[in-house]
Amino acid sequence: MDEDRFNIELRKFLKEVGVTSQREIERVARDGLVPGGRLKLRMTLTAENAPLEHVVERTISLGEDRGEPG
Repeated sequence: MDEDRFNIELRKFLKEVGVTSQREIERVARDGLVPGGRLKLRMTLTAENAPLEHVVERTISLGEDRGEPG
């Protein structure tokens, strides 16, 4: 494995995931599609050709305190 090439390709992928995910999260928040002012997020990373499944979950506040527990 070429470590440098792998690192470059991985960083490109993660940058694309981060940028596009942020845009989509901002879109639903801006369009008022998040009831209660808290967004429950789940990101699942899988690979078609390898045994990979990694899940990250987080609830984020839209900055509006509506009294709902997090």
